[in-house]
Parts: sequence; structure tokens; C-alpha cells
Amino acid sequence: MHGEDRVGASEALTWNVVTVSYNSSRDLHEHWQGLVLPDGVRWTVVDNASADDSAEVARALGAQVIVLPRNVGFGAANNIGASSVASENVLFVNPDIKIDPVSLVVLEDVLQSDPSVVVAPQLINPDGTTQPSGRSFPTLPSKILNRLPKAAGRHYQITAERGEQLYVSWAIGAALAMRSTTFAEIRWDEHFFVYYEDSDLGLRAWKGGHRVVLDGSVRWVHSWARDTTGFNARAWRLELASMAKFYFRYPHLLFPVSIASWLHPERRWIGIPTSRSGRTA
Repeated sequence: MHGEDRVGASEALTWNVVTVSYNSSRDLHEHWQGLVLPDGVRWTVVDNASADDSAEVARALGAQVIVLPRNVGFGAANNIGASSVASENVLFVNPDIKIDPVSLVVLEDVLQSDPSVVVAPQLINPDGTTQPSGRSFPTLPSKILNRLPKAAGRHYQITAERGEQLYVSWAIGAALAMRSTTFAEIRWDEHFFVYYEDSDLGLRAWKGGHRVVLDGSVRWVHSWARDTTGFNARAWRLELASMAKFYFRYPHLLFPVSIASWLHPERRWIGIPTSRSGRTA
């Protein structure tokens, strides 16, 4: 993959694939080694002041690398990467995902058929089982139940079968695609350093007239290792800080009583299905 040599400054880009790295050398090696992206696709890695050799590894793998002098957070780094080059579409994808370049055409078709949509691939575990890539309404009870073992709130998690497209309230930020015009409207909110920025992005997308779709026909391997599944004091501090910001912004989601009240009258939550019955195709 030699994005710098392949894509000239005057050539129109179909995709800007943006990856935020933070001590991600191992993930980049494991998931991006040998990947050949098609013409018209640029891979942009924004390195958040890693202590390892993430930037050097990404550059050796063919990425255009932006090295930041300090860690500005996930959303802010995504905004920097997406704004660094003009492209028709932008794909935000984490270092621990192995994308299938062929399926970029599928995502492109979705965005061409509905330019206002935000689309997420269905992520799968390395063993082939599905990950809950989509989510229902991020009420506080749903969030809490989702973190409990064998939680009763599994309705909060949404997965899509092959060939199935589902509306979701939001999709996890590990992999999200949209038109660059859509990105210019919603962007990532930089008030969230890490965590909850994807929940916020999905809600703001819906409020702005953009549908959020989980596409089961695009299935990428995601070696998910969330820091807050175990005890990591720093990760939990960051998550709780973002949680406080999120529910301060959306206090109606503290309790699932009137979750439609904040939207404009013509954009009620009833238009966002919360389960697999919400089939778009």
C-alpha cells in the first residue's frame, strides 16, 4: 500500500480512510500489514503523541501520517484527519480492525443511494461471531445494564445479518462511513476526549436529518479490547468524565420517560427503530 505515491494532489479521492493511533503499533502491524487499498483511497493515520513507534509503523505500511505533539483525544484527532484532505467519502476506522477493501464499493453504493446516511459495517470477532456494532437509545439504564454480565438489557445491542440493513440510534465509533458533506455538518464533538463521542455523533446525526444505518453485508474483523471491561483506573476516569458530559447534554436520557422531547416536532424518535424489526431493506 503506497498511498503517497499512488494518489496525486490533483487526483480526486473517493475515500479518505482515517485512523487514530495511540500506542497502536501492535494493532497496526496485525491488522494493516499487507493491505492493498484501491486507487482513489488514501489512508490517513493521525497519531495522538504515541509513546511507541505507531507513526513509523503506519508510515511504513503506506499511510499518510499526521503526528500530533500531544494527545488531543479521539474525536479531535478524527476531525484533523478527515479535514486534512478532500475526498468524496470519509471512513473512520480503528487500528484494531481489518477492513476488506472490496467492501468499500458496497459502502460507497450505500452513500451514493442516500448521501445523508451514516453507515457502519457489521463488526465480527476474530472467531467469526458477531459484535453488537449498533445500539438502541443510550439511556442511562441501558448503558448500565449493558455493562453487567448477561444483562437483561441486551435489547440495547443490535447486530445485522448478512444482507440486512438496520436503523440504529448510534453505531460504535470503531468504524463509521459518511459523505464528506455529512461530516462537515456533524463532525466529532471535541468536548469528549474519549468515550461517548460516538453516542453523541449518532444522536446529532439523527437530529440533523441523517439516518444511521448498520449494514450487515459489510463484515469486518474487529479485535475489540476495551479498557473499561476490566479495572483500568485511568480508562474509568475518562469514561465517567465523558458520561457526565453526555448526560448533562442529554438529561432526558437519564430516564427513559420522554426521549423524544428534545427533537424537533417533525423528527421524533419513533423514526429510529430500536430493534431488528427496524429493517431498512
